[in-house]
Amino acid sequence: MSEPGTLTVITGSMFSGKSEELIRLVRRALYAKKKAQVFKSAIDDRWSTASVITHSGVQLEAAAVKNTDDLRKLVKPETQVIGIEEVQFFDEKIVSLCEEWAQHGKSVIAAGLDQDFRGKPFGVIPLLLSLADEVIKLRAICMKCGRDASRTQRIINGEPALWDDPVILIGASEKYEARCRKCHEVRIRGKRNLKKRS
Repeated sequence: MSEPGTLTVITGSMFSGKSEELIRLVRRALYAKKKAQVFKSAIDDRWSTASVITHSGVQLEAAAVKNTDDLRKLVKPETQVIGIEEVQFFDEKIVSLCEEWAQHGKSVIAAGLDQDFRGKPFGVIPLLLSLADEVIKLRAICMKCGRDASRTQRIINGEPALWDDPVILIGASEKYEARCRKCHEVRIRGKRNLKKRS
């Protein structure tokens, strides 16, 4: 049986540098002559389906996949490092697959949002965080007050999103801002001028 690998989870709000950190760790592995593959959810088609691209334009080649089953099929036996971008968009099978890879000697680096726009746990991230060998939690800068930000604020037509809006809405700075806990707001439908902070 091979030596166990590792599971590293990079998380935080939007604009906190998760993609940059994923790219840095994968490039570091490549410099060490390790074989690496990077994947991203096909849901995230903001800039490219063939690359992970940061908000500042740094990019790394990646394959877009629809689900965990497709991801499993594309990983080559000789791959030592597997990077996964926007892991919160994957189905629950991704958790056991990451565990399986780590148990069989691969280094898995998964990056994704830990909270949705409401400030609630997002998708599979809580499970991955509990199983990770290392967690890298990054913070952004609140775009309202300048404090450290740990939340993602969704803005629709200049207003905070409604609590019952869909959880997944792909976008960048035209729809989202980084916010601190104090400045993060979610509106409640039907309650005039009342805003719920999560």
